Amino acid sequence: MNLAEHLPDANVLISLEPEELGLYILRALSEGRQSDISLDGFTRTALQAYAGNANRDEVIEALREAWAWLEGQALLLSDPRFRGAHEYRVLSRRAFKIATDPSARRASRGYILPKDMLNASVREEVWGLYHRGKYDTAVFEAMKAVEVAVRNAANLNANDIGVPLMRKAFDVSNGVLTDASAERGERQALSDLFSGAIGAYKNPHSHRDVALTNPDEAAEIILLANHLLRIVDGRRE
Repeated sequence: MNLAEHLPDANVLISLEPEELGLYILRALSEGRQSDISLDGFTRTALQAYAGNANRDEVIEALREAWAWLEGQALLLSDPRFRGAHEYRVLSRRAFKIATDPSARRASRGYILPKDMLNASVREEVWGLYHRGKYDTAVFEAMKAVEVAVRNAANLNANDIGVPLMRKAFDVSNGVLTDASAERGERQALSDLFSGAIGAYKNPHSHRDVALTNPDEAAEIILLANHLLRIVDGRRE
């Protein structure tokens, strides 16, 4: 349970965001004795390892923030052996998975896919699917939200789907969602952007099983869908 083995430089520890440091703490905890885990005990051990560092107070503050993040993410739970208010914690099932699975560890980093920056139409469902490891479904739902948003904003009917829908809505000459004030090349580029995104990331998931196991790649595609939704919302205003 020695954090310094993973983070030998206290200055690096201080510079990390709470969620980043929290994952290092999680790994250290998972490798140690699974009893009597507490913030005070963990902090004392860490400070002994960083005894030569002058920024003792900053180390303590960083550890407290990261510990609070772990508890907020339900990665550290109250130890059921003790009754009433107490400081002892145990690792949750998800915590053990994250600590031992590199892909799960990447997916747990909230800054990869910040919930509060996602469009309201995908914020709850897509974010939840992503953090449960259902990356292919999360991507499909994000791109489906783009399709629905475009159809509604352009007042087209339910038979308009996929790439043809995007081409119609963003037609460079008479598309409802095209920007007539933009250069023709820009209008064509936007039509290509929407059509390409739907064709590459939504349609394949509609027609066959598409394995998507990389959380970083899934987050990138979801954020692309989020950007497209922002564009559509702007055209509605």
